[in-house]
Amino acid sequence: MEIGMLWFDDSQLDLDTKISRAVAFYGEKYGRSPTLCLVHPITLDGCEETVAGVQIRQARSVMPDHFWIGIGEEAQGIVRTADYREEHPAARQSKRPLTVVMAVRGEKAA
Repeated sequence: MEIGMLWFDDSQLDLDTKISRAVAFYGEKYGRSPTLCLVHPITLDGCEETVAGVQIRQARSVMPDHFWIGIGEEAQGIVRTADYREEHPAARQSKRPLTVVMAVRGEKAA
């Protein structure tokens, strides 16, 4: 997921309720149901893998009590056949997808 909504909830509610509220808000705001929610491992604390029809995944890049919610790549029809970061060293430094442009060198015109 590259684009999503960041939701903050540090209330005393249980994690399932927090995520369900975020899912409901996302659906109202964007008119589409999310499929993925990224959560910091501390916030996750052994939660189920799916809540309110949304797959839950750990992500250390998301701060505790924050929920990055949106449409996962699988739901968008994006399928990665190989790890592009391994194939392209320049992409290892970036979290964004890499566009590779290759040129074929020919002989110089006289």
